[in-house]
Amino acid sequence: MTTPRTHSTAHVVGGGLAGITAALRLADAGRAVVLHEAKPRLGGLTHSFKRDLGGGGRSIWVDNGQHVFLRCCTSYRALLDRLGVADRVTLQSRLDVPVRSERYAGVGRLRRSGLPAPLHLGAALARYRWLSPLERARIVPAALALGKVDRDAPETDAQSFGAWLSSHGQSPRAVEALWDLIGVATLNATADHASLALAATVFQLGLLDANDAADIGWSDVPLQQLHGDAAGNALADAGVDVRLGSKVTSLEELAGIGSHDASVVLAVPPADAARLAPDLVPPGLVEGLGSSPIINLHLVYDRPVLEEPFVAAVDSPLQWIFDRTSHAGPTAVSHGGQYVAVSLSAADDLVDLPVATLKERFVPHVEALLPAARHATLRDFFVTRERQATFRPAPGTARFRPETRTKSARVYLAGAWTATGWPATMEGAVRSGEAAAAALLEKQDRVMEVPA
Repeated sequence: MTTPRTHSTAHVVGGGLAGITAALRLADAGRAVVLHEAKPRLGGLTHSFKRDLGGGGRSIWVDNGQHVFLRCCTSYRALLDRLGVADRVTLQSRLDVPVRSERYAGVGRLRRSGLPAPLHLGAALARYRWLSPLERARIVPAALALGKVDRDAPETDAQSFGAWLSSHGQSPRAVEALWDLIGVATLNATADHASLALAATVFQLGLLDANDAADIGWSDVPLQQLHGDAAGNALADAGVDVRLGSKVTSLEELAGIGSHDASVVLAVPPADAARLAPDLVPPGLVEGLGSSPIINLHLVYDRPVLEEPFVAAVDSPLQWIFDRTSHAGPTAVSHGGQYVAVSLSAADDLVDLPVATLKERFVPHVEALLPAARHATLRDFFVTRERQATFRPAPGTARFRPETRTKSARVYLAGAWTATGWPATMEGAVRSGEAAAAALLEKQDRVMEVPA
């Protein structure tokens, strides 16, 4: 059932999570909405594709990246509810991260208790096997100090997380085996190259403010089904005019944009926003934000090699390994195999390497971390690359992240790169879409209240 339309048409440019969120919020508020997406699908950076496994009609669904979320990602989880797919994800009842080392046997675990934060991680840190007793003891005061950092202060953003950790007694080993274990996956940068403000956001909201905030969630179906396909249905039901394969080359080409009552949400990457609205984005936006790549290594084995949904790595160039068998489709399961994906963030030195080089370099490390892989046959190996997966969360980046409002009362910005206060995550993208829609609605409502 659609809501009766009032006011003028709003154009949303970009069909990723930010654009989907903005379009739904505007439509739910009664606005007529046209969503323009240059690609033939919705979903943006969170999409999937089919890969043939070598004949016989065998294929698997492949996500372009390993996108997980946390319980504290309230806006993203609300979007899943709005799309009607909240039942297609798994959310841990209690944070539990198995951590393996290539160098030593055994498994360390980061598992929370039911105690209030920050005591909920005390027992796990006290027995975390990949740190010495002294390093474990020094983690606690550093974590408490990090919880008090003012993440909104300009001087906080100007400082590197690595320098702050060093000044608070954290050894290189502690950074590798704990802080970067979490930080690289969420920030897409190592501690030395990450803003303290963004790192404080991750650790405060994810680990220190509430005991269940860091419980990890993941999709049980291909991301294209979870986001793009579900969004297409929800947008259609809401009355949004979705135009796929519709590349916007200038704002003027949008119907009615020349009039005083038309409005636009630019939910596109920074370079596209700068091209479409050069006078409305901060000078030096693209260069100031930069970009940071992520690559994923995909391995299909003839038998199970990983017995848990995921595992994190220390003493290894690997970072996180995920079991993607069940949501890849029935083929891998029916043949007794297992499909795992290795996520490598902050992959500047890897993103342009040939597949053969990556295979030669990393398969031995997978076998070292997962002993069962040594006795398995590798049926397939391939790589997905996102060269501009996120903005670069370097110290000083905050000044380049624009607010959703621009100098024009009719143009708004959205995207995980805008000033959400979050790093470039799915949660940040959704929050940016919410902010853009709220600003647009507030402005138009004020205009409607002005007497003629």
